[in-house]
Formats: sequence, structure tokens, C-alpha cells
Amino acid sequence: MIRNDYIPFPSRILEVIRHTEIEYTFRMEYQGEVKPGQFFEVSIPKYGEAPISVSGIGENFIDLTIRRVGKVTNAVFERYAGDLLLLRGPYGNGFELSDYQGKDLIVIAGGTGLSPVRAVVDYFSEHPQERGRMTLISGFKTPHDILFRQDLKRWEESMDVILTVDCAEEDTACQIGLVTKYIPDIPLGDVKNTAAIVVGPPAMMRFSVQGLLAIGLPEENIWISQERKMCCGLGKCGHCKIGDTYVCLDGPVFNYTKGKFLVD
Repeated sequence: MIRNDYIPFPSRILEVIRHTEIEYTFRMEYQGEVKPGQFFEVSIPKYGEAPISVSGIGENFIDLTIRRVGKVTNAVFERYAGDLLLLRGPYGNGFELSDYQGKDLIVIAGGTGLSPVRAVVDYFSEHPQERGRMTLISGFKTPHDILFRQDLKRWEESMDVILTVDCAEEDTACQIGLVTKYIPDIPLGDVKNTAAIVVGPPAMMRFSVQGLLAIGLPEENIWISQERKMCCGLGKCGHCKIGDTYVCLDGPVFNYTKGKFLVD
């Protein structure tokens, strides 16, 4: 049978987890291979579709963390556990866990950039014997914008977690300041055996990578994700094209040796 990659399949919502006023995780029924950092197209007839990164992987389910920002996502937020959404995918290359196994690992995430790396952090939280020392720096605008609060508390038990906010409107246990402020304080061993993942807004990724290079990490030990450029998933619409690279096909995950040329 010839497969048509444009045709979505129905998936049942198993659970809806609220994080903030505009960000929910939809736990979707799914069986098949999927990697952290890949994405699915989520669609509702008459409303359209939107690319959403995988934020969690479990037995017979995936998590899709969605921000309510437009017509499609507004319609998604009207769905509840037991309802169906249409999915197609997974698309993109994702994060290869083997790139980080046996190494010290640094993950720097800005805002919703924590979503596509959540499954990576989760894996190495549950399998600490497969990596060295691990540091997560996760930054949000305010305490009200923090995602995955329960996960962050759990991760603190197995790795160094720095949770920071740009500004605090109230007393908070979070650090204050941009994620880049804390990069020089990361405890380092052998930088050649240290890997880093950076995901977030373009400016945040640019300055975070500069900070990692400044403390000695080689370019080839850094990975970034251009997930905000994802569109059709099939390389047909051209919206994600940067030079001769199609982010939805060649990415969204890139080693920095290539990613540094993808000027967004």
C-alpha cells in the first residue's frame, strides 16, 4: 500500500495537563517510533494545522505541549480527554540520545524551548548511569510562565537545576536574570567530553552558545533546535527554508557546526 504523508490519523486525547493560562500539555494516544525533538502536525478540520514539538514520550502515548496563540490552537484548547485530534508525523530528525551518552551534559532552555528537550532531560534523569554530571538551566519571563513544575522538582534529585526568571513580580525561589548569567558558573570537567543542548528564542540561543564557547566547549559538542521554523513537515511549503536547508527535513535539530550558518 502506498502511504500518503499528507493524510493525518486520528489520535485520542488521554489527558490534558494545564501549566499556565495559555499553555497546556495534551497527552495523545500514539504507537510508533518517535524521538525527542521531533514534531507532529496537529489539525482540526475547518481550522487548519499547526506544528507541535514532542514534549514527552511514554508507552503508547506522546505529550504535545501547546501554547494558545491562534485559530488552530484556540480550537485545540476546546478539546478534552476522550476527544480526538488529527495528527501526522513524526517529522524531523530529533535529538539522538547516543550523542550525549557517556558525557557530561548541559541543557539550556528558554521559555517553551523546554518542551522539545523535556524528553531528553527526562531520559537522563531516569538513566543517570548513562551520563556524567548534568546541568539544566531553564529560564522563563516570570514565575507565572514556568512549565513542567513537577518535572523540575523531580529533576533536581538527579542533576543540577537552575530555574531562572527574567523578573519576579512576587517572592520566588527562582533565580533572577537571563539564562546566560549562569553559564560561567556551570561546573565543568573535561570540556571535550561535555555536550550541550540549547533551545529557545533565536537571541537566547545565540548568546547562550557564545557563553558555552567562552567556557571552552567545542562547537561540535553543541546542538541547537530551530523548532520555531517548522511548518509543513514535508519540505513542500518552503517556509522553513534557510539557504539550501529545509529545517523540517534536515532539522529541526542541528549540530552547531552547521546550525551556526542558519541565520534566522
